[in-house]
Amino acid sequence: MLTLRQLEALHWIERLGTFERAAQHLHTTQSAISKRVLELEQSTGLQLFDRSQRGARLTAAGEDLLVLAREMLVLAERINSLKDGQHVTSRRLRLGVTELTALTWLPRLITRLVHDFPGLTVEPEVDMSRTLHEKLMDDLVDLIIIPDTFTAPEVTSVPLATVKNAWMAAPGLIPQPGMVSLRELARYPVLVQGKKSGSGLFVNKWLGAHGIEMPRTLSSDSLTAMLGLTAAGLGVTYLPLECFRPLVDEGKLVVIETDPELPRVPYMAMYRNDRPSALVEEVAACAVELCDFSHQLQS
Repeated sequence: MLTLRQLEALHWIERLGTFERAAQHLHTTQSAISKRVLELEQSTGLQLFDRSQRGARLTAAGEDLLVLAREMLVLAERINSLKDGQHVTSRRLRLGVTELTALTWLPRLITRLVHDFPGLTVEPEVDMSRTLHEKLMDDLVDLIIIPDTFTAPEVTSVPLATVKNAWMAAPGLIPQPGMVSLRELARYPVLVQGKKSGSGLFVNKWLGAHGIEMPRTLSSDSLTAMLGLTAAGLGVTYLPLECFRPLVDEGKLVVIETDPELPRVPYMAMYRNDRPSALVEEVAACAVELCDFSHQLQS
């Protein structure tokens, strides 16, 4: 008879690479894991592992069954979450976001999650895109919200929104009115986001595609710091237009029109697809609904 414990064993053997590691993760013995696999093979009539090879290598039939097994594990978690009429009980969500999300709609998202998932503890972490993606791959966070600059086959990326950026500077830094070419803009000091920034990588790649080099640059990993330095007249930079439009309206910054204009930066909610979790999928769905980079500190 096929059981969830057997499917769970299959999932973790493939994920961790050996029967021994799967047993350690599931707090049981290697012989118990081997027994579950044998029972699963007997129940399905399939040979799941290639025993002519060293290590735990799945057969083609094993790969097919693994896909269905993970779907069943997700469904089982959803069924268990219905207990007592609650989505989750005593759960935690390790949520990684960049500074722009923290400045705009993160409060709104957390408010919704706390309301919709009683017993859920949200552990937000604000960091650079590259660092957050590395932590996702190392299983140190459950879901991240970053620009679409990193990919991996084991990561599902859910589109959220695109952010329109614009070149900005303090009033008077660039004397001539009207359209400015990118080559002319490169004559000024340019404040850029660091190499761990998803938006920075996206814009730098775009500049390279247009053959533009910025010889006088100052790099910062902090969006807030870039904003302050730009307002102080230190140089020009690119900033999310709608989020910081109030500073333009107040006369603290001016928008520099360029030809071509900056590309929109796509943002994604990313999570591991080899970690079956109904909760994380539902959180990603909430992020799709609530994502809004146009105003600061939404609640």
